[in-house]
Amino acid sequence: MNKKGSSLTSVITATLALTLVIPSITVNAESINDLKNKQQELNQKKSELNSHIQEKSNKIDNNESKMDDMMEQISKLDTKILEADKKISNVLGKIDATTSEINLLKTSIADLEQKIDERNQLLQKRARAIQENGGKVSYIDVVLKAKNFADFVDRVSAVNTLLEADRLIIQEQQKDQNKLEEQKGTLEEKLQKQELYRDELHLLRKTLDVQKQDKNLLIDKLENEQSKLKSEKKLLESEYSEALNISKEVEKDIAKEQARLAEVARKQAEAARNSTTTVSNAGETGDIPEVASGTWTKPTNGRLTSGFGWRNIGAGPEFHYGVDLANKEGTPIVAAADGVVFRASPLSTYGNVIMITHSINGHTFTTVYAHLSGYNSKVGQVVKKGQVIGYMGQTGRAYGSHLHFEIHTAAWQGQQVGAVNPLRYISL
Repeated sequence: MNKKGSSLTSVITATLALTLVIPSITVNAESINDLKNKQQELNQKKSELNSHIQEKSNKIDNNESKMDDMMEQISKLDTKILEADKKISNVLGKIDATTSEINLLKTSIADLEQKIDERNQLLQKRARAIQENGGKVSYIDVVLKAKNFADFVDRVSAVNTLLEADRLIIQEQQKDQNKLEEQKGTLEEKLQKQELYRDELHLLRKTLDVQKQDKNLLIDKLENEQSKLKSEKKLLESEYSEALNISKEVEKDIAKEQARLAEVARKQAEAARNSTTTVSNAGETGDIPEVASGTWTKPTNGRLTSGFGWRNIGAGPEFHYGVDLANKEGTPIVAAADGVVFRASPLSTYGNVIMITHSINGHTFTTVYAHLSGYNSKVGQVVKKGQVIGYMGQTGRAYGSHLHFEIHTAAWQGQQVGAVNPLRYISL
């Protein structure tokens, strides 16, 4: 925040100096005492006004200091939120890996149980055969009933084969029984571990929700302070950001195109719920931001240079409808959520801009990515959260390479409609 208290004091003091000059009079018109008294009154008034000006300046400085402190707290919460998000992604990865292991174990256990069952049936047949032959099978009787030597050799070989087969069946049965018990024990351990992972995930998500609530409360306070500052500095008459000026016809065309693609976004969101498609940024290089695990992710890596709300960057007081993230030109810009591109072209002082329609839980959102150096997406394209859609630049009204990013909780109808502080949805 720029501290303008001292400059404000200087300007108003200079104005007072011009407006409070004593009118020219002659000594003949009034006595010296009267002149001295009037001079004292004027000095008293000037002193009171200067005190009032200083008081207002101090109040403004205090408000700006409060906002700086709150932005610092928001930044710290963002760090915690990103850490929690990484832990959640890690636990989700463990859950997926354990689920795959559990499924493999279940398949293996089912195969072993089938083999054991088939052998049991074979052994039961053998037992019935023995029972039907007086309770035992005399292999010696089988050999002694040989008709000749050749038949004897054949019978001895057959008996040995049967004995070896019985021995192997029993060995395999015992081996598979042991393996089955071992895998059942492993499965139980995996299931218990999976339950622990799910408990950990539940706690992490609760922690994340609390951190996001705390962050939103801070943003509420920040915006309240900005509102106070706006009133004290009398900024109500100048409400603009990025100096965006477009004709009503262009605005209508944008709204019409977005309405058409909103239905596409809704169908895409439904399909995404039943899909496990991952983002592919094959061939992309540069500082691509890590994709968050929730619905939203930050659109680029960069330093926050201008927040949401009132500001003055040299062209007078203005309301900033998004956040500015600065980085080198060409830094990749990604889609902040799943959606459909409905504009990818130059637009007024936005310069090269991409606008995306999102359908989230049946509600339409719009994200805006301005001042791009180039595009990596086109109108009508379905994009996934974290997919590279363009590159940072300084086209349009921009002072240095940065991304101007907006979130609107409605179809795009100009900057003011549905504009919200993006920090309510993304963490930097």
